[in-house]
Amino acid sequence: MIPENQTCTPGVRVIVVANEKGGSGKSTIAIHIAVALMRSGQSVATIDLDARQRSFTHYIDNRLAWSRQRGKVLPTPTHVCFDEESEYSTSEDEAAGRTAFTSTIEHLAAHHSFIIIDTPGHNHYLTRLAHSVADTLITPLNDSFVDLDVLGSVDPETFAVTAASHYARVVEDARARRKLDGKSDIDWIVLRNRLATLTSRNRRCVGDAIRDLSQKLGFRCIEGLAERVIFREFYPRGLTAIDELDEITLGARPTMSHATAQLEVQGLLGSLLGAPAGETDSADPSGQAHAA
Repeated sequence: MIPENQTCTPGVRVIVVANEKGGSGKSTIAIHIAVALMRSGQSVATIDLDARQRSFTHYIDNRLAWSRQRGKVLPTPTHVCFDEESEYSTSEDEAAGRTAFTSTIEHLAAHHSFIIIDTPGHNHYLTRLAHSVADTLITPLNDSFVDLDVLGSVDPETFAVTAASHYARVVEDARARRKLDGKSDIDWIVLRNRLATLTSRNRRCVGDAIRDLSQKLGFRCIEGLAERVIFREFYPRGLTAIDELDEITLGARPTMSHATAQLEVQGLLGSLLGAPAGETDSADPSGQAHAA
């Protein structure tokens, strides 16, 4: 559960979805959290810091376009995407970027109860700044030692953790900065994503290593989404597994895969947000995006 006292600005909670590796499912997790919160009656704003890839922004654009095409309202957050930056930024550019980021957070915090920030898959000054304002940090991690390497290295023979890695140090620095500023600690969640549906030796070994790292680094681990094609099919239409997946919304008849994905996401969101599984289904799915 997200602790009540963890806020960087009174009245708002900031959730940052981050991992210094692409392809871990950050944007998918971010949009599902945003829609779930809106369906439970919360006011939500989202920020895309990946100025080059813009996967989160494209997801929301697809959602709005599909909503218009189907003639059906889909809850969509207030969204801000930071502009494309030059390949080589100066210290003045970075200072301006930090000011713009801080102003954006303050503006959104005045009108929303949650701000969700999606970050690029590389070390960037705005990503580091986002970590320092995070009340909750969610790190999706594909279930492999390749992806685990951003958190820590392992012994090649025993798979035991031998050292923390570069991204773990970014989080450590953000926590130290928050402590100096008199803020509460970051609630760090590592989300094991794209899990294989069958148990394997790799899955067990990765799980053991993550549990070891959780003790060393101070995060809690939650099982995320299984490797399902259905989640990839949602993206072009901007849909999520917790939308009302009828034939009008989907553009096709729902299948058992949709029902399975919906149950899986409800359970995941219950673990992340402290809401009972399925609670998001009972709320009124209303709301449209507006300019920030």
